[in-house]
Amino acid sequence: MAEAQARQSDAVPRAALVPPSPPRAPPGMSTLGQLAAMRTSAIETWGQQAYEEDVIKGRFFGHGSLILNAPDAIRHVLVDNYENYTRTAAGIRVLRPMLGEGLLLAEGRAWKHQRRTLAPAFTPRAVGMLVPHMISAADEAIADLDRRRDRPVDLREAMQLMALEIAGRTMFSFGMQQHGRTLRDFVIDYGIRLGRPRLLDLLLPLWWPTPHDLSRAVFRKRWVRFVAMLIAERRAAGKNEGAPPRDLFDLTVAARDPETGAAFSDDQLGDQVATMILAGHETTATALFWALYLLALDPQTQERVATEARAVSGGGAPQLERLPFTRAVLDETLRLYPPAFLIARAAAGPDQVAGMTLARNDIVLIAPWLLHRHEKLWREPNAFLPERFLPGAPPPDRFAYLPFGVGPRVCIGAHFAVVEATLALARLIGTFRVELVDRAPVLPLGVVTTQPDRSPMFRISRR
Repeated sequence: MAEAQARQSDAVPRAALVPPSPPRAPPGMSTLGQLAAMRTSAIETWGQQAYEEDVIKGRFFGHGSLILNAPDAIRHVLVDNYENYTRTAAGIRVLRPMLGEGLLLAEGRAWKHQRRTLAPAFTPRAVGMLVPHMISAADEAIADLDRRRDRPVDLREAMQLMALEIAGRTMFSFGMQQHGRTLRDFVIDYGIRLGRPRLLDLLLPLWWPTPHDLSRAVFRKRWVRFVAMLIAERRAAGKNEGAPPRDLFDLTVAARDPETGAAFSDDQLGDQVATMILAGHETTATALFWALYLLALDPQTQERVATEARAVSGGGAPQLERLPFTRAVLDETLRLYPPAFLIARAAAGPDQVAGMTLARNDIVLIAPWLLHRHEKLWREPNAFLPERFLPGAPPPDRFAYLPFGVGPRVCIGAHFAVVEATLALARLIGTFRVELVDRAPVLPLGVVTTQPDRSPMFRISRR
């Protein structure tokens, strides 16, 4: 693997961009020090050793813990014995108020039912039906940016609003102009006030509510009402009798468990809608922001994306195979800034992993942030080199690159996200030249997703 990456990188005839990275934790950081750093960014709790070693063993509040960077060990936990590993109590506390009992958090039979039922809505054929929604929303976002091109623009906000619009149209076939900012305010408010794990979130069992759980419960009541209002608005629009499904809502309502024939209840439908809107828009918006930031730092690569995008413009939405370099830029962005920076699991029973014994409730951490920058797995791990993902380049180990997870619980919307982000990035860069107004570094924070520590201003100009 390392030799393949070395050969590939040695073939690149240019100096590689190394974007700014957050500070690494000092050796011997205490548990309390880790907790304090976690309040700001979980990424800053990892020291240099975590980027060099295959396995790091430790203890965290009375339980054993492993950080896994070895692909074989990761395969064991996420594929071979995945039923032995569940979400941690802290992870459930943080995510459940927003996602309820939807696919992302469901376990056991409930998860299998939801996964089987939703799978037809995310096949390549079903996603292809939604591409016109993606393109129309992206083009409207570009038109809005074009009106503001003579002054600095906040492209992070623009990507969030565009991704929300795509989520609304693909989910409900209606725009989110009326509701988009309210939805964005929900997401931002939750991330700032309630989305960061606190000490009691980590110490108390899930059935024992913390003070923040009470605040999260109040938030959830407001959030559930908002989602129900969106569903009611979509139902009021109706569906033409005998017409094929036109959006994810139609597909989800019509979905039936292939074994039992069961449909989703109204409560389950609300949780699935919340999961798809939030997981779909927030991760895509974050990935697009980081891609634009990297391309602003690397004008040569930006020009190559623009050339490719202009070559396939016109004649409707291009297929992904006609945008190989744009897709490679997205893949490399997801390597350097994986939206889901951490996969945390608790052992439901004893197990052997990487030659080490795990007891019940021990914690396993698989961090795409670490894995994607690990010095044993990647040549120039901190450099921005889209060429490593071009067709014909040696592929990374399947368990060393996890932007969407892996195994039975791999993200069901991965293809949807890749299509959306690749087409949107090609249209944006094919239309505008993107530059940063200032060169102060933008550092990633690990808070629910891999977020920037500030929203830099960009300057955009027509090509």
